[in-house]
Amino acid sequence: MKKNGLSVFEIEKEGFRLKLQRAVPDQTTTSAPPAAPSSPKAAAIPAEPTRTPREAAETKPLLKDIVSPMVGTFYRAGSPEAAPFVDVGKTVNEDSVVCIIEAMKVMNEIKAETSGVIAEVVAESGKPVQFGQVLFRVR
Repeated sequence: MKKNGLSVFEIEKEGFRLKLQRAVPDQTTTSAPPAAPSSPKAAAIPAEPTRTPREAAETKPLLKDIVSPMVGTFYRAGSPEAAPFVDVGKTVNEDSVVCIIEAMKVMNEIKAETSGVIAEVVAESGKPVQFGQVLFRVR
């Protein structure tokens, strides 16, 4: 996980769930005492509370990952001339085909298995992917 810069890895398939999480070292922050406001109006505006990186990450909208169910070559479209199955901003449901993974000369259609809107395309078309590798992120 450290080698690939991962702090959390989670996979769920057919009633099996695995979550690995690296320990995050405590980050202590120090701040100077607040300065006296220069005007009464400035005193009425509360200061924005500082948040740790972990708190900031927890407030971001949670994204669901669509991961590769196999090892193979990832293709975003059915052919080189065709439009991608999905792109950022496209709504998908559990049965939406999002890509093809070629394994041993067999083209396997990969379905989203979740509902939402494609937020990010992670894998690169024409490149190899591994089992469990994130292909797309869905909002």
